[in-house]
Amino acid sequence: MNGRLSALDDSFLAVESANAHMHVGWAASFDPPRQGRRPSFAELRDHIESRLSRAPRYRQRIASVPFGLNAPIWVDDERFDVNRHVVASSADQLGDLVDSCLSEQLPRDRPLWQICIADRLADGRIGVVGKAHHCMVDGIAAVELGSLLLDPDPVPAPAAEDNWHPKRPPGPVRRLIGGVVDRLDEEASLARVPVLLTSSPRPGELAESVARAGRALAHSLRPARPTAPLNEPITPARHLAWFGRPLADLKAIGRSFGTTVNDVLLAASAGGMRRFLPSHDVEAPPLKTMVPVSLRPDSGAGELGNRISFVFVDLPCDEPDPVRRLQNVHLEMSERKESGIPEGADIALGAVSYLPRVVQRAIARKTADARTFNLTVSNIPGPRQRMYMRGCELEAAYPVVPISEEHSLSIGMTTVGDRACFGLYAAREPLPDSDELAEAVDASIDELLDRATG
Repeated sequence: MNGRLSALDDSFLAVESANAHMHVGWAASFDPPRQGRRPSFAELRDHIESRLSRAPRYRQRIASVPFGLNAPIWVDDERFDVNRHVVASSADQLGDLVDSCLSEQLPRDRPLWQICIADRLADGRIGVVGKAHHCMVDGIAAVELGSLLLDPDPVPAPAAEDNWHPKRPPGPVRRLIGGVVDRLDEEASLARVPVLLTSSPRPGELAESVARAGRALAHSLRPARPTAPLNEPITPARHLAWFGRPLADLKAIGRSFGTTVNDVLLAASAGGMRRFLPSHDVEAPPLKTMVPVSLRPDSGAGELGNRISFVFVDLPCDEPDPVRRLQNVHLEMSERKESGIPEGADIALGAVSYLPRVVQRAIARKTADARTFNLTVSNIPGPRQRMYMRGCELEAAYPVVPISEEHSLSIGMTTVGDRACFGLYAAREPLPDSDELAEAVDASIDELLDRATG
């Protein structure tokens, strides 16, 4: 299972800092069984450990290539201990569990994931926070991590036999030689590109691919205007503000105005920012927003690594009418998709992988800069059927979308059954009132719903 990180995966290592932690994840609450005994922390930890054979990457760590000549590789962790990854918390409030877990960086000397469990919250529920480094998973694969721990039935199926034994990782010399060989292979592939271009039986398709990549670069490199308090220096302290509501509300809005649920999420985010920013003495401007787009085929839903692209849209926070905000977002997202921007961005990312690693990492840091975009809004599909962890029913799961330096906010939405769960992941110092922003986004959905049904 050893493999080298892709250029995109490696970029998430490049943009991480002591203040900007590049983990994705979720915060979930579970209802304990109404009949029978509730599981203890030790039983939940053992349950999680019994499922790790389904995802070998979760017992692997990254190993760097000497002199940074190529991206790191994945190697088995010879000192793997589930107790370093599944940890107990005495928190009696889900919010306290979430904020303490998400404010800590994942150490790079071990597999890059952690699950924090408070097995008895004050309301009787069980709180679970999962996080994994973005170099290892994208948002959908992070949801898949949750699915590895869950079952569609209250009584879990017996765990498969696990005969895992760590393979001895290659030493520095082997990693250096492997990195050089892979780099030479990449350069050889690049050298063949002109021949492939001139012999291509479909030059029109080739020209369109190049045009898509150019359009994607033009959109991504268009400068953004840093806006307080969204683009200010941050510390490691985090807070996850959240709320949930029926998914049917968002679908009703989409049906009424001929838009997608994702358009509704973006428009509600714009409306929420318009309501919220005046409290910080800021007149809400259009905000350049990065929107992750999954390129993961249905057949690859369980694969780890990143299969995402990005589009950039301007949230029309300056537009006072909620319906026009939704229509503007819908038109802009439709134009991006019809122009092949997601696929073009993927082509551009592929081209970057041929550049020297020092250049790749410089591009990654530029792309994550506050002068490139203001915030991130992401729609992550979740489980639609009832799910259980050792008989405890999953009630809600609020997504965590990472933020880079000088970005204090990301907005994520995922679905659990017929509920839409919103997570506003905020840097606590510049945005101490992110709970009020969550209320503003929720109110913006109500505003759209009133127009849809009125």
